Amino acid sequence: MNREKNMHDFVDRWRITWMEMWDQAFIDLIEPGYFLFDKDSRGEFVFGAVTGSLDLRVNTRSPELDYSWQGEDEGCAVCGRGNFIFPDPHHGEGVIYIHDGDESAIKIRRE
Repeated sequence: MNREKNMHDFVDRWRITWMEMWDQAFIDLIEPGYFLFDKDSRGEFVFGAVTGSLDLRVNTRSPELDYSWQGEDEGCAVCGRGNFIFPDPHHGEGVIYIHDGDESAIKIRRE
């Protein structure tokens, strides 16, 4: 199965423009918050003190990405999952879930 088939539609760096649970000052605490999707169905993200590496899956029926992730929050190991839908080629809306922790709606914009 070729997981890269539609990944090219999303490959880019996406700026986090809004999160339901945290304000922009927290999102940009370490550096401007972002998600990065690469052509190998991998990626990374940063917001606040949370960093993570992504394992991406493309929904071939709609412009949607599902992901699982693992990373750190203030030095503690964390993991989770989430997804994004893309109402247009430059904006995404979704949710991030932190396993045994918070969840937040999220909006991103292609940089």
